[in-house]
Amino acid sequence: MTLWSWVLLASALAYLTKLAGYLVPARWLQDEHATRMAGTLTIGLLASLTAVNAFSAGTEIVLDARVGSLIAAAVALALRAPFLVVVIVGAGVAALMRL
Repeated sequence: MTLWSWVLLASALAYLTKLAGYLVPARWLQDEHATRMAGTLTIGLLASLTAVNAFSAGTEIVLDARVGSLIAAAVALALRAPFLVVVIVGAGVAALMRL
């Protein structure tokens, strides 16, 4: 198969997966257990994505300015700073550590 065949196949599968979501009965989505599970999965996926982006470079585990930036942003969040302040603090710490 050519590259474009794979791209079209992946696009069709993504579309069909999204379409299947509309076929789920509404009562399943309103169930308390399903709502709690969806929220927990979202938090877990976001945490794993953040960890992979903060602690890895290619196939290696690294500790660089991204880790300091993540810690500073976490402290700003713990102090209940607004989101824009959290972003600015994280970016500022990363810039200072890369200096």
